[in-house]
Amino acid sequence: MPPKTDAPTRVRLNAICLIVLLLAGSAGEAAAQCGNGPGGFQPWLQRFRLTAAAQGIGSGTVLSALSDVTYDPAVIRLDRSQRSFKLSFQQFYARRVNKAMINKGRALMQRHRALLDRIEKRFGVPAEVIIAIWGLETHYGADATARYSVIRSLATLAYDCRRSEFFTGQLLDALRIVDEGDFRPAELRGGWAGEIGQTQFLPTPYIRYAVDFDGDGRKDLIHSVPDILASTANFLAGHGWQRGQPYGPGTHNYGVITQWNKASVYVQTIATMADQMR
Repeated sequence: MPPKTDAPTRVRLNAICLIVLLLAGSAGEAAAQCGNGPGGFQPWLQRFRLTAAAQGIGSGTVLSALSDVTYDPAVIRLDRSQRSFKLSFQQFYARRVNKAMINKGRALMQRHRALLDRIEKRFGVPAEVIIAIWGLETHYGADATARYSVIRSLATLAYDCRRSEFFTGQLLDALRIVDEGDFRPAELRGGWAGEIGQTQFLPTPYIRYAVDFDGDGRKDLIHSVPDILASTANFLAGHGWQRGQPYGPGTHNYGVITQWNKASVYVQTIATMADQMR
């Protein structure tokens, strides 16, 4: 028989269960109440504020991050017009990679050799793979122009019905990044789909895999090269990267790279770039 509990204990347990159910219901409701145009965005945002507070995100963060957020139709247009991943590998590679990019990657591997050695020692991921991802994502930071507000983009995509549940989770984690003190809301600027920093982390992997590798007390994937490269390696390690093993097509580590980006042309491009830079 299970141990007996006294009445006050039962009351506390019942209260805890009720809170858990309310939190779960709030998160589901926020994802369910989606829309396909700007008309219902502000009522949705008001419900989402309650969800964020129920998820334990500080009231100051909720207020500062969401008070002036508006629907962004440009983000929806971009979400509906992704075509590059439909190209063949040869077409995709020719558009995204050239000799100058490979040469710059090799130069950066030399410049950051000591850092990359420390990263490989800790996470097991070789320098050329990390540098290939850095180059392909933002041309080694040159294209990290921070054109879009991450909070606004994610709020728009969380409200939109196409992938509401996925982006609701990303938006909650973007608020957690602010709540943890890594960035103020205005500093969180990046890609149109909410990607952050020079290797384009979405907020959920940011929360899970970003590391403070320069020791300044912040996980800064926008400005800190040590944090950027180490966090990229930590992501791959966290998805099962096998130290010292190959990463070409058909290998275990090639499969790990698909966790970075599931598009086959993207994964093949990373592996090919890394091979050339090695």
